Amino acid sequence: MTKPASFKYFKTNPEIIRLAVMLYIRFLLSLRNVEDLLHERGIDVSHETVRYWWSRFGPMFAAEIRRKRVQQLRAFSK
Repeated sequence: MTKPASFKYFKTNPEIIRLAVMLYIRFLLSLRNVEDLLHERGIDVSHETVRYWWSRFGPMFAAEIRRKRVQQLRAFSK
């Protein structure tokens, strides 16, 4: 399985990046809380790393969610 182009130079698994960003956005946690939750799961990242991931990948994930919602609404309205 190849990584998407936007994750090309990151050593971290894209699923971990997605999890960290979604935890931060979806559950309104602080960056340090996300860092603690990931640490409990055996993933050692800094809160600054989570902030960088959020600023870099947050808009991409938001656009993906919007696109899926629009597709669902179009399928429902047919």
